[in-house]
Amino acid sequence: MKTQHIGVFIEQRGGVLHDVGLELLGKARELAEVSKGTVSAFLLGRDISALSDDLIAQGADTVLLADSPVLEPYRLLPYTSVLAQACETCDPDILLFGATRMGVELAPRLAARLRTGLSAHCMDLRLDTEGKLLQMVPGWGGGVVATIRCPDHRPQMATVMPGVMKKLVPTERSGECIHLSVKEDLHRFGPKVLEVHIEEPKEMPLEKADVVVAGGWGIGNPEGWAILEDLATLLCGAVGATRPPVDEGWVSESRMIGQSGKTVRPRLYMGIGISGMSHHVVGMDESDCIVAVNTNPDAAIFEVSDLAVVGDYREILPPLLKEIRTRLPEGRIDTCELPQ
Repeated sequence: MKTQHIGVFIEQRGGVLHDVGLELLGKARELAEVSKGTVSAFLLGRDISALSDDLIAQGADTVLLADSPVLEPYRLLPYTSVLAQACETCDPDILLFGATRMGVELAPRLAARLRTGLSAHCMDLRLDTEGKLLQMVPGWGGGVVATIRCPDHRPQMATVMPGVMKKLVPTERSGECIHLSVKEDLHRFGPKVLEVHIEEPKEMPLEKADVVVAGGWGIGNPEGWAILEDLATLLCGAVGATRPPVDEGWVSESRMIGQSGKTVRPRLYMGIGISGMSHHVVGMDESDCIVAVNTNPDAAIFEVSDLAVVGDYREILPPLLKEIRTRLPEGRIDTCELPQ
């Protein structure tokens, strides 16, 4: 197998590392061990030099650092130019991005600049016997998993949804930090950012919830969504959804779980009226405990469930809510911490 040099774009905002970059570092480290290769982290921004040690501790052998006022805030064209320069410097065989709003804009632009291919929203990454990257992507509405290769062009590029890979536990490691020069005239490239407005989320983020109550097409109508919200509130959790409820406008797109949405790993996942198509399951199948409620005894969701309940949620959830309330002080939860 040919030794692979694997690059990972590390997204940061305001000097805070995005989890997906650390997750990809963990996967890159795994692939590098298989091919006896190396891992480089690409880090761009302003006043971020101190983050290099964290990236080395989490799996990077080399950090290619571009630290300049020109790179804060993020803008597509300057970032593309610097990343193209970084690729010329270290010549990676593989280059990975998180499928975030930044990543899905930046990765295809860079791929076009480098004249190579890009696989989007991968659910797994492996190496074949020759060391080429195998990129697993759900296709045909989630009914099949396509394996994609980029045999002729380099780097082999892919985006991966946040939460799909697992971060490594930081360890004492040695590595190298290479400082990239940044042209001062980059600020003239593309639109200027006049103002940045950040809104705090009004609901508990799905990715951080210990309990996720998710609904599918089987809920039937927007009125049925209220009972899911009641259950999530009692369990101090978050409400998720499959694509049909999002398309119908019953719930916001930020609540969607799956290949085109978010990946969750709660301690408890409750799927209500969800059939279990693979493009949804890939976003929740690593939950600690999965409980599914569906009227169809042959629903695919039951194949990944720890507890399968066959029946109508309208008959099952009201008694469950009543029982939960009787076990809570004054019928409510005073803390969001679940018992260990």
